Amino acid sequence: MGDIMAEETKSRLGRGLSALLGDDGAQQAAETARHAVEVPIESLMPNPYQPRRHFDEDAIAELVESIRSRGVLQPLLVRRSPTHPGRYEIIAGERRWRASQRARLHQVPIVVRDFTDKEALEVAIIENIQRQDLTPIEEARAYQRLVDEFQHTQEALGEVVGKSRSHVANLMRLLQLPPAVQKMLGSGEISMGHARALVTSADPETLAREIVRRHLTVRQAENFAAGAGRRRAAAAKSTAGQKDADTLALEQDLSEALGLTVALDHKGEEGGAVTIRYKTLDQLDEICRRLCNS
Repeated sequence: MGDIMAEETKSRLGRGLSALLGDDGAQQAAETARHAVEVPIESLMPNPYQPRRHFDEDAIAELVESIRSRGVLQPLLVRRSPTHPGRYEIIAGERRWRASQRARLHQVPIVVRDFTDKEALEVAIIENIQRQDLTPIEEARAYQRLVDEFQHTQEALGEVVGKSRSHVANLMRLLQLPPAVQKMLGSGEISMGHARALVTSADPETLAREIVRRHLTVRQAENFAAGAGRRRAAAAKSTAGQKDADTLALEQDLSEALGLTVALDHKGEEGGAVTIRYKTLDQLDEICRRLCNS
C-alpha cells in the first residue's frame, strides 16, 4: 500500500506540475487560468524550501518590463502558509512575484494547492530543473535537503525529478568541494566537467584556480589533476637526498605546464634525461602537437 501511495504522489507531482504551470501549451495555460484567483501581493511570502538562491537581476528587470506592459500572464503556484494564517507560500513563481513588486502591482494571480513540506520542496526543485534555473550547486543542495529532511534515497530522488541515480549522485558529490570552488562553479568560472575532475583531488581549490588561470579544457583539467596526484605520490616515496630542491621545483613546473608527469634525471656534466609519461594516445597527440608547434 505504501509503494502505491508513493507512486501516486510522484505521478501527481509529475503530471500536475506541467499542467499547473502551463508548460504544455495554450490549452493547459487556459485551464490553469480558470483556477486562478487574484490576491493582494503582500499576502504572498517566499517559499522556505526554494532551492534557488541566486536571482539574475537582468532577467528580473526584463520580466518587470513585460509585467508592466502585459501583466502576470502565468499564475503563481502557492500553498496556504502553515505558520502565517491568511498568507500563502510561493511554490513556483518567486521571480514573477519579485518582478511584480518592482512593477508596483497590487494584486497577482495565484493557483492554490495543498502541498506537504516534502511536496513543496519536490515541486520547487522540479519546476526549477525543468526551467534550468538552478546552478549545479543549488541543485545539489536541494537534493541533499531532500535526503536530510525527508529521508529520500538517491534512487527515489532520481525518480521524482526525472533524472538518473548517477546524475543525482554526481551532483551531490560536488558538495564535498571547498566553498571557494563551489562559488567558482556557481558563477560559471569552472564547468561541471571541471568540478567532477576536482572532487577527488587533495587540493581542489589550488587546482581550480590553475584551471581558471590557464583556461584549461575539461580534458586538460583531468590530466592536470591526475598529474598532481602522481606528483604527490612520487614525492612521498622520494627522499630529500635523491634530488635537490631546484630539480624537484623544475620537475613540478614542467609537469604543471604540460598537465602530465615529468621526471628529470640530471647527472651533472654528463647531462641527463627528461621523461614525460602519458597514459592515452590523446595525451601523446597533445605532446606531439606542442613540440611541433614550438
